[in-house]
Amino acid sequence: MSSSNSVTVQILDKEYSIICPQEERSNLVSAARYLDGKMREIRSSGKVIGADRIAVMAALNITHDLLHKEERPDIQASGSTREQVRDLLDRVDLVLATDPDVTKG
Repeated sequence: MSSSNSVTVQILDKEYSIICPQEERSNLVSAARYLDGKMREIRSSGKVIGADRIAVMAALNITHDLLHKEERPDIQASGSTREQVRDLLDRVDLVLATDPDVTKG
């Protein structure tokens, strides 16, 4: 049985505490860093304003990249990778829906 611990990650200069099984901690931290990088790229372009819109654009870009890789058999993501990405996107959606400070972006 895996134990769950709270992991604090920082995305766009805001901290989020997420409950995560210990064995998935490094994956979550890596995913948060990746998401933070994508969101910073979008923010620095100046074309999208607001953390909620930046998060949606990042989610769409990441999902597009994942689906594009699925089309290429030589770079196909495993089923567990797809599930992890979906789970992380669900977590981001939940934070965006429940944290009023996120939309102040």
